[in-house]
Amino acid sequence: MSEEEKKPEEKKSEEKKPEPKDNLVETKHSCVIGGKEIKYTVTAGTMVMKEETPDREKESEGEKAKAVFFFVAYSKDDVEDKTKRPLTFSFNGGPGSSSVWLHLGLLGPRRVVMGDAGKLLPPPYGLSDNEFSLLDQTDLVFIDPVSTGYSRPVEGQKAKDFHGFKKDIESVGDFIRLYTTRYGRWFSPKFLAGESYGTTRSAGLSGYLQERHGLYLNGIMLISAVLDFSTLEFEPGNDLPYVLFLPTYAATARYHGKVRSRKPLKKFLAEVEKFAAGEYAQALAKGAALSKRQQTLIAEKLAHYTGLSQEYIEQTNLRPVIFRFCKQLLRDKRRTVGRIDSRFLGMDRDAAGEVWESDPSMDAIIGPYTAALYDYVRSELKYESDLPYEIMSNKVWPWSYADHENRYVNVAETLRHAMCVNPHLKVHVANGYYDLATPYFATRYTFNRLGLEKDLQGHISMSYYEAGHMMYVHAESIKQLKEDLTKFIQSAIS
Repeated sequence: MSEEEKKPEEKKSEEKKPEPKDNLVETKHSCVIGGKEIKYTVTAGTMVMKEETPDREKESEGEKAKAVFFFVAYSKDDVEDKTKRPLTFSFNGGPGSSSVWLHLGLLGPRRVVMGDAGKLLPPPYGLSDNEFSLLDQTDLVFIDPVSTGYSRPVEGQKAKDFHGFKKDIESVGDFIRLYTTRYGRWFSPKFLAGESYGTTRSAGLSGYLQERHGLYLNGIMLISAVLDFSTLEFEPGNDLPYVLFLPTYAATARYHGKVRSRKPLKKFLAEVEKFAAGEYAQALAKGAALSKRQQTLIAEKLAHYTGLSQEYIEQTNLRPVIFRFCKQLLRDKRRTVGRIDSRFLGMDRDAAGEVWESDPSMDAIIGPYTAALYDYVRSELKYESDLPYEIMSNKVWPWSYADHENRYVNVAETLRHAMCVNPHLKVHVANGYYDLATPYFATRYTFNRLGLEKDLQGHISMSYYEAGHMMYVHAESIKQLKEDLTKFIQSAIS
């Protein structure tokens, strides 16, 4: 068929499609942190990520666009020597979460105004300056992985190719390499800050950045960490979560008045931890060999610590699953407790169900953060897009764990190896006592079993807060967290 005989639509389909381009906007701002004014530049928008592709006809390498990454970067102005200015790359979890939570909740210079458990504000919410921002300590880059925020695969690329443990680490790691190169930050001290699944990603990145790009980190900040998924998966044959969730069950029951204890919270939890790791763990290990008398004694203690009835504990075979716990604890008051933060309460259609309709703590925060993000990006950062900003994207599912088939996901060994290869790498872990998504006792268990040599064990530090997964929604906790993270950053670069 000649060119003249081709239909218009056929000619159009053969035309080369325009390459996607970066779409970045810079704005100038100032804020006051620690009583000092800080002037800074914000770069917001999308950066095109490309991959090398072989050109077989020309026997050379070319580049092919594969995705556009949305990010928001904060850089302190009037910095004479960038090599002395730390740079932190931050993201949240899910999988499927954008970076909005750490961005507008903890680290960035603007913060969501929403209130706290029991004192939530009504819509339409708002934003305020964040006096607890880490911008006084480090430049910040908030990254939205593909299919979250405004990040998308380019036309012709399959979204599912980014939706998996390995590909996620590779794509985010490649973005970090590209940003570091374009903005001349290879000699800057570099940090990662991840929350929830973002901590899993951080541990994976600690290895990938070193091995693939030769990019060594100074520190990693893990907010509500999960590195070993066997500590969280309530499945037949895996009794570990029952042991590791128990202290958080107890803290939750105590907070809501279902457990009476005059001891300070930390001492009370130390008592529960001892029982959980001792008598309780041994009882679960015995299984059917546990005597009726021993079963009754364990059920009595579990009832005392969890606020659940002894009868209910026995009906669960001494194994109350988290989602049942969240529904059962305050069933008599027709209320449910949150998973992300068990201080928050919810209401279901009826009180007879086995689990709650939705997580009341997540319900409480998603509205304020969504409204704040949409307004902030367009009105203050001047970046415009009519696409939906995917706060919590369902588009990433099914998420591929192909590299972990027939076993639990575990990136603890990756982190250990990274710390051995780079013995200057330090890690700080922030834990919430009321976090039923990534309980603090499970995190401590993982790090105690990391297998580090003694001279590197001191490179890991932990802090604890009387709040949940996103402890920064709690006024006292964010104040203390800022102090703890500041101390950590300074220790990691000294």
